[in-house]
Amino acid sequence: MIVVMEKHATEEQVSHMVEKVEALGLKAHVIVGAERTVIAAIGDKREETKQSLESGAGVSAVMPILAPFKVASREVKPEPTQVKTGSLTIGDGVLGVIAGPCSVESEEQIIRSAQAVKAAGATALRGGAFKPRTSPYSFQGLKEHGLQLLAAARDATGLAIVTEVMGTDDVDLVARYADVLQIGARNMQNYRLLEAVGGAGKPVLLKRGPCATMEELLLAAEYILNEGNPNVILCERGIRTFETHTRFTLPLATVPYLRQITHLPIVTDPSHGTGHTRLVPDMAAASIAAGADGLILEVHPDPENAMSDGYQSLNFQQFEQTMELCRKVAEALGKKMGAAVPVA
Repeated sequence: MIVVMEKHATEEQVSHMVEKVEALGLKAHVIVGAERTVIAAIGDKREETKQSLESGAGVSAVMPILAPFKVASREVKPEPTQVKTGSLTIGDGVLGVIAGPCSVESEEQIIRSAQAVKAAGATALRGGAFKPRTSPYSFQGLKEHGLQLLAAARDATGLAIVTEVMGTDDVDLVARYADVLQIGARNMQNYRLLEAVGGAGKPVLLKRGPCATMEELLLAAEYILNEGNPNVILCERGIRTFETHTRFTLPLATVPYLRQITHLPIVTDPSHGTGHTRLVPDMAAASIAAGADGLILEVHPDPENAMSDGYQSLNFQQFEQTMELCRKVAEALGKKMGAAVPVA
């Protein structure tokens, strides 16, 4: 349920209600809105619990949360959430662009990529140090050395780092280097991993599983939010259908639908969502037109010789052209493409 505080409720009244919620055996999530503070009380729904909370000083109303996903719902927080970390700002009218190679392959490759995507307007650098691959014989990533190279690229360009964490044992290691922890599609329902990244103190980019419903995606986000981490970015990366003309099907109706039911920012992944370089620019622009808060794109200095996903990666010139196209769409909608922070 939601404890809606009065417009001028004091910090002491809010703190008192948090204590009262927790004393009732519920979990309290304090959400500060533009006009009011609300406390999401997660747990028991008995009427006597509601009545007990309604009597608190500074309480305006206590209402049930109808959605199965509680903290992610717009019932709890009508205003859009904006996630900020380093050079990346995403959500609430600011478009973030995360770009870079699928895999970190070498220092020269990742720093060149970082410099090129920043020059074209990207606001964060992506790159896989740990790579989940369908085949155990495929390139699995440079692991901690790859994380070190990503950190070197951040030092050289000022770009925030977005990289995937694959297991609970790796969370602390990846969090030492990354600015945003990415949960890949294969791990969307790895609930122990979701809890672990929720407690890591870093924003999380959560990709939709290829067969997951919207409710399942939002309930996966709820695991992270339930650990007290409000900085979750949802990612539509395409789903499996009977179509074969693309690697996956990128359903852009996801974007406006999610905007109606959750306050969390939403990005799309046209690289994985199509699997073909030639389709990425148009689907990136279409994502912005559909209301996405940002993009995550694969960009490589030499896609033909990339160690993974070269067939869906943009080269530097293609990425620059894609950014120009997306910028025109954003400007037509009155939105702002976030600018990367310059190196100090």
